[in-house]
Amino acid sequence: MSDEILINVTPPETRVAVVENGILQEIFIERTRRRGLVGTIYKGQVCRVLPGMQAAFVDIGLERAAFLHFSDLTTHHQEASDNGTIESLLHEGQELMVQVSKDPIGTKGARLTTEITIPSRYQVYMPFSKFSGVSQRIECDAERERLRACIDAFRQEYDSGGYIARTAAEGVDEFVLRADMLFLLKLWKAIQERYAQAPLRSLVHEDLPLAVRALRDLYRGKVEKIRVDSHEVYQRLVQFADEFIPEVAPLIELYQGERPLFDIYSVEDEIQKALQRKVQLKSGGHLVFDQTEAMTTIDVNTGGFVGSRNLEETIFKTNLEAAQTIARQLRLRNIGGIIIIDFIDMQDEEHRRQVLRALEKSLEKDHAKNTISEVSSLGLVQMTRKRTRESLEHVLCEPCPACGGRGMLKTAETTCLEIFREIIREVRQYDAHSLLVLASNEVVERLLDEEADMLAELERFLKVRIRFRAEPHYNQEQYDVVLL
Repeated sequence: MSDEILINVTPPETRVAVVENGILQEIFIERTRRRGLVGTIYKGQVCRVLPGMQAAFVDIGLERAAFLHFSDLTTHHQEASDNGTIESLLHEGQELMVQVSKDPIGTKGARLTTEITIPSRYQVYMPFSKFSGVSQRIECDAERERLRACIDAFRQEYDSGGYIARTAAEGVDEFVLRADMLFLLKLWKAIQERYAQAPLRSLVHEDLPLAVRALRDLYRGKVEKIRVDSHEVYQRLVQFADEFIPEVAPLIELYQGERPLFDIYSVEDEIQKALQRKVQLKSGGHLVFDQTEAMTTIDVNTGGFVGSRNLEETIFKTNLEAAQTIARQLRLRNIGGIIIIDFIDMQDEEHRRQVLRALEKSLEKDHAKNTISEVSSLGLVQMTRKRTRESLEHVLCEPCPACGGRGMLKTAETTCLEIFREIIREVRQYDAHSLLVLASNEVVERLLDEEADMLAELERFLKVRIRFRAEPHYNQEQYDVVLL
């Protein structure tokens, strides 16, 4: 089966799905009211310098000030520092050209850099850099040398900054590469002109919309079809492809079927599954994902898989399948940061090595940079995955108002006991003779059933009359004790 890129466009949002061999691998979502900020360039103003953290907060006009660390300053800035400290370079009120490197995530503001990068189809231009490079995904040494020579010749001719040849540049004619670099130079000059005229704390340049970025960044040689369900966006993609990626234009197809595009490929079902904590494995085992503030933990369980030979072989097969599924789920859920994987304990050293290799191989297709450690003494695999945008869960969900994001609720019994303590507190403080308890239906039912004897004893002891009313909008933890 072929690899495809599916683009679903509605007025409120654009969604891009990457389908490989008929299976959803990645999903990108961009809301009209909340577009991603990575790649946008601002005319910022330093609002606070923190010498102890070697960082600064920069106001770029967003709700929260953005964060700029000393390590994210250009090499030129760092070399200009008197003593290698941020306070010798920046001061409050200072104007600064910055680019968003990470979207605001949770309560954290955006992460900034002054090392501006401007991507195109074949190159990434770094106007303040002195160095150039070639994508690590291009493995042929001869091709790497050819691309490096082409970039060096262009830089010498135009006295420009640095370039990085992207994976898509492999095998591309030198004339096309030079035209691409010339386009980036012109774009950079236009950005500089807009920056000079822009007011403080304002947007200077933003990246292309998601649908066009998908065409530029996600297309690979294996992609055989790009389907889009919006006529307007289809025309824009064809126009962009004709101008910058002519070989892709024939692959773009306008979908006009009656069934929603994502339904045909079961994308909607896969998105719903990706929001669940438990992931079933075909063998009968399952994975459990827990995302926390500090890290994500993944637990592997055999579940209903009993195997056919022996326990060690059963564990090995479950772990192998889990490694492949974990790699896909990390891409699909866009989980970043520190990730701890608790594979089922394996006694055979060769089995551990094969499972680790299976995980590494499955992650080779991942666009996000990742590093994997060896299996620790506790049998855990520690890895990191670069996080530049919010995870699928953070984009589509919000913390539960009932449990505050804990994922757990107090039992009805616990709430009943809390109510008893609150009744005692109220009676002793206000010398009340009659009370009304408002609580959820489950709690009221328990109070009048399992806790009826305790309730009757409490009324006799306190010499108070207690009435109850079930509130349908209360969750199991909510209650109020009202004096009558």
